[in-house]
Amino acid sequence: MLASAFFTLILATFATAVPAKRAPAQVITQCTVPGTAALTFDDGPHVYLYDISKALVAAGAKGTFFFNGNNYNCIYTADSIKRVKYAYDKGHQVASHTWSHAHLPSLNWDQLHDEFWRVEQALSRITGAYPAFARPPYGEYNDLVREVAGMRGQALVNWDFDSGDSVGKTAAESMELYDQIAQSHPDTLLALNHEVYRHQVVVPHAIKTLQAAGYKLVTLAECLDMPAYQWVGEPENNDVSHMPWM
Repeated sequence: MLASAFFTLILATFATAVPAKRAPAQVITQCTVPGTAALTFDDGPHVYLYDISKALVAAGAKGTFFFNGNNYNCIYTADSIKRVKYAYDKGHQVASHTWSHAHLPSLNWDQLHDEFWRVEQALSRITGAYPAFARPPYGEYNDLVREVAGMRGQALVNWDFDSGDSVGKTAAESMELYDQIAQSHPDTLLALNHEVYRHQVVVPHAIKTLQAAGYKLVTLAECLDMPAYQWVGEPENNDVSHMPWM
C-alpha cells in the first residue's frame, strides 16, 4: 500500500516537473472582431515608420509593425532603436518578422529558434514587451516552423489583403486596391504593407478610405481580441545599441 502511494507520488512529481509540450502555433489570416481593420507593416524598423505612425495617430488609428532584426537595418543601431521605441510609445503594436527575413521552411530546428529568439530578445530589451505574434517572411511556414513558434509562445500571422507594394504596385495601384476592398467590404481586414516603401499617399488614403467604409483601425491584437505580448516588463536601462548582437 505504502509502495503504491509512493509510486503515485513520484509519478505526480515527475508530471509537474516536465512541462507539457506546447501545441503548434496558430496560423492567423484574418481578424475576428467585426468591423475592425488592422494595417500591418513589415521589414522595418525603417525611416518611413515615422510618417506611417503620424498618419495613423492623426486619424485616431493604430497599426502593427513586424520588425526584422537584421534586414534593411540592424535593429540595434541607434536609429533603429529610436524607431522601435517610437512605435511602441505611440501605442502601435510591435511584433516579430524574424531576425534575417530567411525562408523559414528551409531552416532546421536550431536555426528557427535563433531566428525567432533574437528578435524577441531585441524587442524585449528595447521596449520591455515580449511579442506574442510573428509574421513568417514571405508568409512561408511548415510543420516545423509552427512547432518552433508554438514552443516560443508565438502565433503566426499572415494576411487576407495585400497592398502589393512589395511586388511593384505603384502608389495609384495600391490605392485602387484599397478602394476595391473597401467597396467589397468584408467583415474584417488584415492588410499587408511594407514599411520600407514610401507610403506618402498610400497610407493616408488607406486610412481615410477604410474609416469612411466604417472600419475601426486597430492593432492586430485588438482585431483578434488577444494580448499583444506574452509579458511586459521594463526595457534595458543600458544603451542596448552597444550590446553584442552577432
